[in-house]
Amino acid sequence: MTRGGNMAALGRLMARPEGDIPVRTPRVPAREAAERELSDPRYHQHDPNPIQQALDWLWARINELANSAAGTTPGGWIGLLAIAACVVLLLIALRLRLGAVRRTPTTSGALFDETPRTAAEHRSAADRHAAEGHWNQAIQDRMRALVLALEERTLLTPGPGRTADEAATEAGRAFPRYADQLRTAARAFDDVTYGGRPGTEAAYALLACLDTDLQHAKPALATAPPRSSG
Repeated sequence: MTRGGNMAALGRLMARPEGDIPVRTPRVPAREAAERELSDPRYHQHDPNPIQQALDWLWARINELANSAAGTTPGGWIGLLAIAACVVLLLIALRLRLGAVRRTPTTSGALFDETPRTAAEHRSAADRHAAEGHWNQAIQDRMRALVLALEERTLLTPGPGRTADEAATEAGRAFPRYADQLRTAARAFDDVTYGGRPGTEAAYALLACLDTDLQHAKPALATAPPRSSG
C-alpha cells in the first residue's frame, strides 16, 4: 500500500464514531452491576415465600434420597415401596403392642381417696353406680367397702396409703379360704382404676358376693408358735 493509502486508512479510523468502539468493562464491576440489577424487586414479585422455598428444598432432597435408594434397592421403586410398607406395618404392630402394655397396670396406687367414708357409705354408693350401669365406679366403691368393713371389725390394720393388692394380701391371711377371690377383686379394682379397662357387671357381681360373704365369715385363728422344750 502506498504512503497516501496508509494516511487515508488512518484518517477513516480516527473518524469512526465513539459508539462503534467496543466497551470493555472489568469483570468485578460488571458482576456487581448485574447483582444490583437483579436485586430489583421487580424481578422477584412472583418468587415463592420462604416457607414454600424451604418445602421445595426439602422435597427435592427427599426425592434425591428416594431415587438413590430406588437405584440401590433390588426391584427399584417396587422394592422400595415394599420395604416402606413393611416398615409401616411394623410401626402399626408396635403401636398396638405398646398400647396394650399401657393398659396393663404396672403399679398400683392408693386404695382410698382423701375423703373419709364408712363401709356402709361406700357400699351404698356402689349400689347406686351399679343401678346406673357405671361398673367402674361400682367396683371401686365395693372394694373400698369390703376393706373398710374389715378395718371396722379390726381384722385389718387401717392404712391410708394401702393399695388394693396389699389389702387383699392382708385380708387373705385372715380369711385363707377367700384369698384367691380377694386377689381377683384387687386386680379388678386396679384394672378399672389404673389400667384403663372397663368394668363389667360380672366383675361387680363377684366382688359384691365376696363382700357379703366376708361380712358373715369368721376369720381364721392365728396359730401360736410351738413352745420350745426347755
